[in-house]
Amino acid sequence: MPTLNEIQELILRKKGIAQDEVRREYLLKLSEYTKRDVILYATAFTSNKGPGIPSAALSIMPEDIQGFMASLHGLKNEKLDIILHSPGGSMEAVDQIVQYLRAKYKHIRAIIPQNAMSAATMLACACDSIVMGKHSAIGPIDPQVTFPTANGAFTAPAQAILDEFERAKDEITKNQGAAALWINKFQSYPHGFLNLCQNTLRLSKEKVEEWLKLWMLKDDPNNNDKANTIAAWLSNANEHKTHGRPINITSAKEKGMIIERLEDDQELQELVLSVYHAAMVTFMVTQCVKIVENHNGKGLYTQIEVKAIPVK
Repeated sequence: MPTLNEIQELILRKKGIAQDEVRREYLLKLSEYTKRDVILYATAFTSNKGPGIPSAALSIMPEDIQGFMASLHGLKNEKLDIILHSPGGSMEAVDQIVQYLRAKYKHIRAIIPQNAMSAATMLACACDSIVMGKHSAIGPIDPQVTFPTANGAFTAPAQAILDEFERAKDEITKNQGAAALWINKFQSYPHGFLNLCQNTLRLSKEKVEEWLKLWMLKDDPNNNDKANTIAAWLSNANEHKTHGRPINITSAKEKGMIIERLEDDQELQELVLSVYHAAMVTFMVTQCVKIVENHNGKGLYTQIEVKAIPVK
């Protein structure tokens, strides 16, 4: 298997559009090996491309459905592999993508070469199985909410907001004088914010539980209980402590998720990591920050010009 540095050297020697040629060559080889359609969904969130890239450009967003439509056009297989490398993004966007993919494929595997976090973990939970290496990670699915403050927009876990409200109620009950402090704090929240946090948190758990029962755990006689347990665990912000905490293959398997070990198939591992390395090099040597691409080299690509910020 060529390493990241070896693939980078190969691309730099070829120059021009070599990064696309090398990446697509490995994608096609992967599809030929598995006899399945293959889609690469990857963003440059772990690449050092400098400041100035909007987080939305690196996240799963509603417009990504166009990339999946472009990638699936003309594909006829009933089985699909999705290579996922993403920090997450919009839960609503994932819901739409899942509906589209499951309407076209009878069996879907999520292959995670490094990280598929947050909403990307939700997408993986809508698959029949997940392929992970010893180094791979999924993440908690507790939703994050953004609200305005005097210093600009601020993002926080929905569960943390709800916990803070409960703490306020408890302190005010014990000491009425604390009310003024909490009122001043909660005035920064928009109207209906508490309900938004509750509904968003509930929906993320419900969708993952539903998808697990429908697909990953469909053959398990205890799929209702197992799906509920897994969804509750993934959405438990208090247990995971941080939204970006990596969940490895061992923890995922212990909770009952259907996980395949990438290392169990050496040829598959080499092809998957070669695709991943080629995608990372693409982000290094071009202005591309997001790739949605099939094994025939068709898809949608997001490019952003990164401008250097002078140091004074």
